[in-house]
Amino acid sequence: MSRNHSSPLRPLVYTALILCAWWAVPSAIKGLVRATFYECQAPAWTALDKLAKLQSVWTDKTHSRNVLADSGRDLARLNAAYLLRIQQADATQQELCKMEQMLSLPPLPEWRYVVARVVRRDLDTWWQRIVIQRGSKDGVREGDGVVYRGGVAGRVVEVHSTTCVVELVSSASFRVAAHVEGDERPVTYVGMPAPVFRNPGGAASNVPADILASNAKPVKLVTSRLGGAFPDGIDIGTIRKLEGEPDGLFQRGDVMLSPDLTGVQEVAVMIPVARQGSLVSNPDKGGN
Repeated sequence: MSRNHSSPLRPLVYTALILCAWWAVPSAIKGLVRATFYECQAPAWTALDKLAKLQSVWTDKTHSRNVLADSGRDLARLNAAYLLRIQQADATQQELCKMEQMLSLPPLPEWRYVVARVVRRDLDTWWQRIVIQRGSKDGVREGDGVVYRGGVAGRVVEVHSTTCVVELVSSASFRVAAHVEGDERPVTYVGMPAPVFRNPGGAASNVPADILASNAKPVKLVTSRLGGAFPDGIDIGTIRKLEGEPDGLFQRGDVMLSPDLTGVQEVAVMIPVARQGSLVSNPDKGGN
């Protein structure tokens, strides 16, 4: 009777050979394989997101008519408030255009908002990255800013055909130019890793020494147009305490982000209108 004399180390040898062969593969082929694998996974993520939306629809149908009526009244109030804000924004925009014409100033950059749903969020990168259902087919490019109802959500770092990866504002590698609301002097914002079971946060540096912040009177940190990816004035977070930096000229402080970032489900990608116009006028350059 024959015996199997296979060595227990054979699987390890095969694994080492495969790793060595993969290490010898050119970087271009590795990138192609990674992109192809990603594009194959994207439809599954989209399908799961649609199933979740379908489940929520059927859940809503189980609610009583009184609950639905109350929800409709709440939505009507919100719509009225939003319409009023839109009118105020239009009036402000008209005044701004008049001032630009009077002073012969170049117009500020305009943005087009592309709404997208979050289709994937891994537990190990909960505060670092999300995947949204917009990609190169929708005009999204790397570096585009991403916002949500709580303010800045992050920045696009990877773009695929129908999806893209967003680096969140709470990621340690996220950095953006900012300023304190009501003060135009530039401030640097950097994301910070969030502790377990804690809300996300960040840090602000180069804060002018004459700015005061406390729990009773926190200051709001907003985006600056100097960064390029965002317009001026979008909320980042709040600062409740400032302390002097070693150079003695500036201050730094922790930035509390909106807790809504924990369960964000819909975002909007900010696409510059000027880039869209250049693509339309020059279809041979920078197309799909």
